[in-house]
Amino acid sequence: MKLLEHQGKQLLAQAGVPVPRGRVVTTPEAAQQAAAVLGCRVALKAQVPAGKRGKAGGIGFAGAPEDAAGAAARLLGSELAGSRVDAVLVEEAADIAQELYASVLNDPAGKGPLVLFCPAGGMDIEELSARDPESIRRLGVDIRTGLTADAARSLVTGLGLGEHVEEQVTSALLTMYRLYRTVEAELVEVNPLVVTGAGEVVALDSKISLDPGALGRHAELVADLVPERDDTGTELERRGRELGLQYLELDGEVGVLANGAGLTMTTLDAVTHYGGKPANFLEIGGDAYTKATPALRLVLDNPRVRSLVVNFCGAFARTDVMTEGVLAAIEELRPELPIFFSIHGTGEEKAIRLVRERLGVEPYDTMDDAVRAAVAAAAGEGKVAG
Repeated sequence: MKLLEHQGKQLLAQAGVPVPRGRVVTTPEAAQQAAAVLGCRVALKAQVPAGKRGKAGGIGFAGAPEDAAGAAARLLGSELAGSRVDAVLVEEAADIAQELYASVLNDPAGKGPLVLFCPAGGMDIEELSARDPESIRRLGVDIRTGLTADAARSLVTGLGLGEHVEEQVTSALLTMYRLYRTVEAELVEVNPLVVTGAGEVVALDSKISLDPGALGRHAELVADLVPERDDTGTELERRGRELGLQYLELDGEVGVLANGAGLTMTTLDAVTHYGGKPANFLEIGGDAYTKATPALRLVLDNPRVRSLVVNFCGAFARTDVMTEGVLAAIEELRPELPIFFSIHGTGEEKAIRLVRERLGVEPYDTMDDAVRAAVAAAAGEGKVAG
């Protein structure tokens, strides 16, 4: 579950990471009042669960309270990254001397937390990572010992930040790690973590994602931060929540259905590895196979989807039972796009036979083969079924 920027900043501030002064408003008049109270040049930031808001026009600035009202009026009610802007964060504009990047996230490869730090933060961190991956320092953390001060400091030394800034960034990393563990987050990211002209380190943005499976252990946190009705995300993501499905809309063309969050993430990584772009995260394991028809409809209702990979791997979960659910969904919805299967584990012989008999399709021997075929089909290349 993604928190909005102001919700994430609330957690960061409570944990001890400095954030700018600000207020969340829902009307232009409230934005004007907030700017007057702050008494300085302000930034107005659309509160939607999406990154790169600046490039999308979701951030404005105002030097006077009346200008803040106009900027808020332009943002409120607009749509940004598939979400309606119903709230705006009005906060003091920072005197930025340098932008840094810091995050703590789940690392499937290392099977534990991963801390990232880069002395060049800002909107283009993804492009920088692709262009110059060595510029981002990485540190895997053993959860039995946690993140130590010496380990955190090793990420920031030797970069010319200066002793005062190094100490503040080290403290911020340690605090972000404690917050990550305390709220059982999947991601705690600050981009940018800025150094001001006065040499102070401040979290200018926040991106925090909570583990949906852990929310029941944090009822007070959820009550404080999450509205009774969650209108965040895209239309398809909202539909997924209403159905009780873990669905996340992405910007690619290869649809994905897999069982288990880990296998689903692995499938997404494989799509990217073979040159494609995944269109969604949708975990359909456990009893979710009983919702195979609405799950498949979610994937198909994304107009970008041009192929679909179904990847099942069962131990306790039976692949034949999950496959039966997906086949029934395919027979009901009759999608016209090519579908590629990879099925392994408990019940695989029956599952593979069902796919052959009911769809006339041959499942692939490996996940990689199925993903490669789906990527090629989405690009208009190669065979269109398998």
